[in-house]
Amino acid sequence: MTAYPALRMLIDGQWIETGEAGSMAVVNPATGATIGQCPKAGPAQLDAALKAADDAFAGWSHTPGAERYAILRRAADLLRERAPAIARIITAEMGKPHAQAVGEITGLADVTDFLGEEAKRKGGRLIPARGGQLIAQMVTHEPIGPSVLLTPWNFPVNLPGKKIAGALAAGCTAILKPAENTPASAQLLVECFVDAGLPKGVLNLVYGDPGPVSEHLIAAPATRKVSFTGSTAVGKQLGALAASHMKRFTPELGGHAPVIVSRHADLDRAVAMCAATKFRNAGQVCVSPTRFLVDKAIYDRFVAEFAEQAGKLKVGDPGADDSVDMGPLAHGRRIAAMEAVVADAGGNRGEVVTGGSAIQGIGSGGGFFFQPTVIANPAPDSRFMTEEPFGPIAGIVPYDTIEDAVRIANGLRYGLAAYAFSGDLDEAHYLGRALRAGMVGINQLIVSSPETPFGGVGDSGFGSEGGEEGYLAFTDTKLVMMARSGG
Repeated sequence: MTAYPALRMLIDGQWIETGEAGSMAVVNPATGATIGQCPKAGPAQLDAALKAADDAFAGWSHTPGAERYAILRRAADLLRERAPAIARIITAEMGKPHAQAVGEITGLADVTDFLGEEAKRKGGRLIPARGGQLIAQMVTHEPIGPSVLLTPWNFPVNLPGKKIAGALAAGCTAILKPAENTPASAQLLVECFVDAGLPKGVLNLVYGDPGPVSEHLIAAPATRKVSFTGSTAVGKQLGALAASHMKRFTPELGGHAPVIVSRHADLDRAVAMCAATKFRNAGQVCVSPTRFLVDKAIYDRFVAEFAEQAGKLKVGDPGADDSVDMGPLAHGRRIAAMEAVVADAGGNRGEVVTGGSAIQGIGSGGGFFFQPTVIANPAPDSRFMTEEPFGPIAGIVPYDTIEDAVRIANGLRYGLAAYAFSGDLDEAHYLGRALRAGMVGINQLIVSSPETPFGGVGDSGFGSEGGEEGYLAFTDTKLVMMARSGG
């Protein structure tokens, strides 16, 4: 087991162990044991980080793209090299199985490579002039300025890493405030960028209570951009605050992804993929397939086979056993949330086919484990069907026509990811067009790659990370129109 590191903040190139606002305990969710103490930044430390990012912006924004790329490329190599050790810290802090944690880190390395390459490619464009005195029209993408990056715990390396890579590639400086229960994962990530040769002040790391820290950083005059990943409710609050100060804001918020399974689908393949993917990271994934809408002709078989697959998953402490399929939930509040969803599905409002309860006695018995759970035919107005569960609960609903399935799928204001399985080409194209989401997967459950945008619509936010959009999100568009100086 990799030793848990001493937690430190990074401000203007200096690692700082003491927080002026005190400290907070970091708890292993698989055991309930305290594994570290995290410093909490006070207002003066936040102001120091803001000043560092502001002071460093002039130099970093004028650093040639090829040099920015070289640093990001070295950071990506360090991520790959250190992935096994960093993965152990992810497992200790939030309970993700080791193999999944390694995949998270190596996937981020690929994203970092791509966004670093964008620093060399994104020179803007020329627009042909209409003649006369006008001889050139140039569009450039200028780095927007110091950026505040606010991230959650469920992907404690990937989510902050995508924001860092996009900001740094574009020539922005940044202040990262990660989730309070996964600080070491973020610290080890930041160390990769520092060790890659990043100048001091370009990237800063602070910890603390989410509300006060976010409000202080967003309101500060130095901040020009805010990128947030988290719940819809919090995203709306932070978006309103950013708007009141005219700060650019990119939110990637909650999801409640539907999966339409047509009678034309390869059923065995759909069941296997859906059951494996739904319970990845204990369902604590914003794009997790959650509402399964299944043609009545194959509904009973799908329910039976899906529930059978869910019941076979090995649940345990991934820090003690690398072979487990699913670890704990992040904290005790998630257990209470899962129990509320299951309780609401009782009586004639749905049938719990498998699971439905917290699991006691795993490891030391102090962890936050919940059974992989399948609810058949949950009521349309149930908590499951209307609120993002963000946990290991799947609901399966029968439908009559493909149009009915689309109506149910699009019936919520969430619009992050949506999926469909169909072997009929015309139907597959129809579903790709008709599903309202920022990302749609057809006959597969992957909606992210380094080269593609990642983002949603509606209550799932706006804007994108990843792809060229992940670079452009940290830039201002400038038009230069040039005319002859005379005659």
